Amino acid sequence: MSEAASHPISVRQVAGRIGAQVLGLRLGSELPEATVDEIRHALLVHKVLFFRDQSHLDDAGQEQFARRLGELVEHPTAPSRVGHILELDSDRGGRANSWHTDVTFDLAYPKYSVLRGVTIPEYGGDTVWANTAAAYLDLPQILREFAEKLWALHTNEYDYAHARPESSEEKKRYQQEVFASTVYETEHPVVHVHPESGERSLILGHFVKSLVGLSASDSAHIFQVLQSHITRLENTVRWNWKTNDVAIWDNRATQHYAIDDYGAQKRVVRRVTVRGDIPVATDGSRSRSRSIVERRPKATYEQAVRITTRAA
Repeated sequence: MSEAASHPISVRQVAGRIGAQVLGLRLGSELPEATVDEIRHALLVHKVLFFRDQSHLDDAGQEQFARRLGELVEHPTAPSRVGHILELDSDRGGRANSWHTDVTFDLAYPKYSVLRGVTIPEYGGDTVWANTAAAYLDLPQILREFAEKLWALHTNEYDYAHARPESSEEKKRYQQEVFASTVYETEHPVVHVHPESGERSLILGHFVKSLVGLSASDSAHIFQVLQSHITRLENTVRWNWKTNDVAIWDNRATQHYAIDDYGAQKRVVRRVTVRGDIPVATDGSRSRSRSIVERRPKATYEQAVRITTRAA
């Protein structure tokens, strides 16, 4: 019996409502199933897990480990660097700088994301996660009941130039030609029931275009009220990245925000995602795809690099 199979993983909570560091564990495809089960359980409890000093992992090793958590899925529009690896490079527009749950414009968006720090700036570039299940519980009862009746339209097409006026022309072109090469519109319940824990949590974030059945003005006001409960400081954890760190989070119960505060320094992280399930509302109804419109074929990694390279 391996050492990993003989001893439970060591978990150290790092914030009051979300986040824990797993100590002394070497991630890889060879982990015993019992250890992988403990990681899954810790994700249900803590929502995001952090692993320091995973220098043995390369792209292939990261992908092989992530496959132990479930079936891998590529980003619907952004091309993979290799295999299922999505590279987020600050020199090529990889600066999110807003609160979101990964890929909620898709019907069955990922349940887990596995992110590895490849090049980390000397300062800045932290990521913050928020607990969307705790946020639901924080709502006054009358707001909970109201939120449970709401549905939101999520899409990967929005007025990027208006939302990010400071962005480069290359990044704006990437948004149109790569990220929105196929436009997805999906309706999710604002409150869904987690398929494993049974917890109720909020599905919001920057891919929300509007609340179904409400005016743009009403949608914006109500969205802000609910979103502000998610991002209250006591509901978050902030991670100061080091090279070779790995973070894994339950994408069904969190939002996150990669802070763009590191200037011209380079930051590269690589992500693998695990296929999720179609969200289910509190009344048992399921999310629905409104439309999928292909504007152009999905770009290759090389094409995306050319679009986001200033010399192109």
